[in-house]
Amino acid sequence: MADKKISEIDFDNEDVYDDEIIVEMTDEDGNSYLYVEEMIIPVNGERFALLVSVEPEGHVCEDDECDCGEGDVIIAKIVVNENGEDEYIEPTDEEFEAVQEAYEKLMDDLS
Repeated sequence: MADKKISEIDFDNEDVYDDEIIVEMTDEDGNSYLYVEEMIIPVNGERFALLVSVEPEGHVCEDDECDCGEGDVIIAKIVVNENGEDEYIEPTDEEFEAVQEAYEKLMDDLS
């Protein structure tokens, strides 16, 4: 999968599948990518999602260049749009750093 900046992704299509939230993102070239919401990280009264890439059902690697299973991970801020639905947007640099710190602390507390 080509490297894509989170700002190039449209976070408007979300489906729930087997109690997991699957988010479909489309880049500026129209390529769709699927992510599963692994966890919600609350920071300063706001919610941030840890999203891990997944391959579509039935995906078959056709060559050695396929990057299946590498698990591209991104952090997205969750906001409620004008329709009352969750929407995933790019966090600011400061928000990203705060979420990273909160995640690292959470992982330290669990170990």
